[in-house]
Amino acid sequence: MFKWKKEYETGITIIDEQHKELFKIGNESYDLLRNDLILDKYDKVVAILNKLLDYCEYHFSTEEEYLLNIGYKKFLSHKVQHDDFIKKIKKADIERIDHNQDGYLMEVLEFFMEWISGHILATDMDYVKYQRSLA
Repeated sequence: MFKWKKEYETGITIIDEQHKELFKIGNESYDLLRNDLILDKYDKVVAILNKLLDYCEYHFSTEEEYLLNIGYKKFLSHKVQHDDFIKKIKKADIERIDHNQDGYLMEVLEFFMEWISGHILATDMDYVKYQRSLA
């Protein structure tokens, strides 16, 4: 489901590596969703959400530090997008996970895939253009 494409590459090694890791977490989620042998996925769904949250906080911190270092003019609006994403993941409804594990996981996957690809292709590519304009 989560396929890395050349168009996602920023040309910034550490950022690209971290983005690829986010795609791996997305794929772990998708693999869990497709696994019909696991009947109770609650603990695994919660673990994946926690892993996603932890890694996003780590990645966003790295990316924000990079943006500050290059003097990116739209830093604050970029950070707001990161903060909003973190808030959304932190608001995971534990009861909804328990009542409809596959449905909730699919909802999270759809949100994540839409957000990550849109964020990389639009917001992140904007700072790539900005950085290139400095060269």
